Amino acid sequence: MSEYRRFLEGKIKLAPSSGFEVADSEINPLLKPHQRAIVRWALRGGRRAIFAAFGLGKTPIQIEIMRLTVRHEGGGKALIIAPLGVRREFMATARLLATGEGDGVDDQMRAVVVAWIAEDPTRAPSIAFIRRTEEAEADGLYITNYESVRDGKLDPNAFIAATLDEASVLRSYGSKTFQTFLALFDKVRFRFVATATPNPNRHKELIHYAGFLGVMDTGQALTRWFQRNSERAGDLTLYPHKEDEFWLWMASWAVVLEKPSDLGFDDTGYDLPPLRIIEHVIGDEIAPTVGRGGMVDLLPSSTVSVQDTARVKRNSLAARVARVADILRQDPESHYVIWHDLEDERRAIEKAVPGVTSVFGTQELEERERRIGDFSDGLIQYLSTKPVLAGSGCNFQRHCHKAIFSGIGHKFNDFIQAVHRLQRFLQRHDVEIHVIYTEAEHRTWRGLLAKWEQYREMVRRMVEIVKAHGLDSPAMAGLLSRSIGVERIEAVGDGWTAVHADCVEETARMAENSVDLIVTSIPFGNHYEYSASYNDFGHTDDDDHFFGQMDHLTPNLLRVLKPGRIAAVHVKDRILFGAVTGHGRPTVSPFHAKTLFHYMAHGFLYQGMVTVVTDVVRENNQTYRLGYSEMCKDGTKMGVGSPEYVLLMAKPQSDPTRGYADTPVAREKAAYSLARWQIDAHAFWRSSGNRLPTAGELSALGPDRLAKLFTAWSMEGVYDYETHVRIGEALEVRGALPSSFMALAPGSHDPDVWHDVNRMLTLNSAQSKKKLEAHICPLQFDIVDRLIERYSMPGELVFDPFGGLMTVPYRALPLGRRGYAVELNAGYWADGVKYLEAMEREISTPSLLDMLAPPAGPSGDDAPSSDDEMEAA
Repeated sequence: MSEYRRFLEGKIKLAPSSGFEVADSEINPLLKPHQRAIVRWALRGGRRAIFAAFGLGKTPIQIEIMRLTVRHEGGGKALIIAPLGVRREFMATARLLATGEGDGVDDQMRAVVVAWIAEDPTRAPSIAFIRRTEEAEADGLYITNYESVRDGKLDPNAFIAATLDEASVLRSYGSKTFQTFLALFDKVRFRFVATATPNPNRHKELIHYAGFLGVMDTGQALTRWFQRNSERAGDLTLYPHKEDEFWLWMASWAVVLEKPSDLGFDDTGYDLPPLRIIEHVIGDEIAPTVGRGGMVDLLPSSTVSVQDTARVKRNSLAARVARVADILRQDPESHYVIWHDLEDERRAIEKAVPGVTSVFGTQELEERERRIGDFSDGLIQYLSTKPVLAGSGCNFQRHCHKAIFSGIGHKFNDFIQAVHRLQRFLQRHDVEIHVIYTEAEHRTWRGLLAKWEQYREMVRRMVEIVKAHGLDSPAMAGLLSRSIGVERIEAVGDGWTAVHADCVEETARMAENSVDLIVTSIPFGNHYEYSASYNDFGHTDDDDHFFGQMDHLTPNLLRVLKPGRIAAVHVKDRILFGAVTGHGRPTVSPFHAKTLFHYMAHGFLYQGMVTVVTDVVRENNQTYRLGYSEMCKDGTKMGVGSPEYVLLMAKPQSDPTRGYADTPVAREKAAYSLARWQIDAHAFWRSSGNRLPTAGELSALGPDRLAKLFTAWSMEGVYDYETHVRIGEALEVRGALPSSFMALAPGSHDPDVWHDVNRMLTLNSAQSKKKLEAHICPLQFDIVDRLIERYSMPGELVFDPFGGLMTVPYRALPLGRRGYAVELNAGYWADGVKYLEAMEREISTPSLLDMLAPPAGPSGDDAPSSDDEMEAA
């Protein structure tokens, strides 16, 4: 196996195993087969997440994990962090595991447990509740609430192991607390997470769990699997081509379980009871909403603003509480949990519902837990509380199967957790959930249902992986390794060569001293991934890892370049966000400097650096770091615009006593003016920004603009049927070729044959425009042209190891040079070949500026401005 292949295989990221093996006989016999399997898997990993459905036994699983960890380490303290009201469940389960005395345990199994404990009394788990670090005096198991850790009363690093029960409850404290809380466990060797509902809309939450477990740095994981919206900071979406890899990676450190059969075990006793949702829509009985300025809204609207939502909540409070009381009057025998969000609602419920017991935030913790425990034990008929206080971890199913939501909100996790306090395994009755909301909140309710469906889809994906591979990480590694390697394809024309391959492997094939000039725009570290292959340079952990892959390429670039000649390397610094670095403010990674020293370390000589300025306003929209308002708050926070750079690196000439390349780039002064020399020699360059459009950008034009552009293009050069077909096929692959009309119609040279009848005026291309591919920093025509003309001569070979759309060979051809480029992304390579073929046939290929030019058509107020077009593109 080659060193480069080993480097690529090292990119396969599965969770490391840092735990230990336990025999099945070491696990408490009361645990079910699926629970025992999860205990062994979690301990083998040492740091794992358990996303098991409600009622599958996360409590005994966590107790056994903690007990066996302390036992394996020969002592020490293990900590369980749980929501309020849950410690009673842990205490009761610990007694059950120690004595066999409890619901659902028959005499035979009880005897087995007693005998197993008698063999070694240290097998009996015992849990003590603490609020401060100093209260944990002896080795053993301890339990505390999240508040004690959050408020700094208890230091988790005093324990050898910790497990977060219902960790998703952290979201209720706010995103900042969620992130800072997970960073408090750095020195805890064994870490675990157990919750039933990782949020399907918050992939970032899953990433934070991975960061807490030490599986992967949060920033690194976000870069690896998520694409940034280059127009809006913080907008992250999972790469479509990385979805399978993301879920496989997640399955290496987290198990998602819906029922025991997902792991191949018997489902007997694990049938979820039916769930009935009863909607109560409040309308006519609501008082009119009085807005700002005294305006009265006589009809409810589908409000979306926080202010309007709060206003609707207040105005509908009396009607909603009246509906709660009415539901209870019609069913006086059943026990109910009444979920609410506002303190005013609680007080109104207490007045409207006789005998209701409330749990609220200003109560003493012991009193809260006592009331929750009494309701769980059936001693209280009605419990009124917030999902944030009792919606996670509490088991109400033994004496209650009905609930009322006196209102709704946007937080899916709070809602679903509250529902599953009742609908869970071991619930003996059908579950009935009443949901009360106003007509104005219809969109909010539909949003909750949509998130519910997304949650089911996420669970389905993870369960499929578990069913297919079990808890076996090596099998997943084998699947992921299949994305290594690429089959080499070469396209050759008159004066150009375009190769679909890994540039490291391709450059190693090239002859020594065979290239006259290198012009390239390298990937900017792991900022962007251009393909699903592990060969992709963007698929790296950080800058060090990226330059580790460059270490396999750069020596060959030096080898193939002729002595004394230039490698012009286009780079840009990277913005680092304070939430990722922990610095609290945006900083800049000097990527251009790292690149410079990298090339120098491999033997290149630094000749200078060209600076290409950028649009500060556009950059601020991408990063939010140069905002005028932020500058007014604190000028120290604002940096400056981040320009692009072209590093000029030379391969040492053969004769170091002479300052010339072995083959100098000589010019006649008559052909190379003094004025041109002065501009070329300046280190500050401007660019028009013109470049080749991608197929994605062509499709984003919409059918009207695309049809006009192609028709005009087809009339400006020599028509070629094969090129016409190939362009259409490329757009068809991307779903951008309409089937209802001809978007790529050739223009007519005969005045009697009309081609400009516009049949598309009614089509709306706004949705298509959203698909425009926002490249990080494309290489512009004029920059490439100046570099080629300045550092090469006609007939010479210009090489680009990161070819992209083949811009470098495309511009080399009309300048009388030969072009050679390599590209890993098959789509970019295919599009680039078509552009090269078009250039070879002397067809005027449309450029980015052609696309941005205002189309001929309406004038006056209906005519779009150039600014409008620029913004759309």
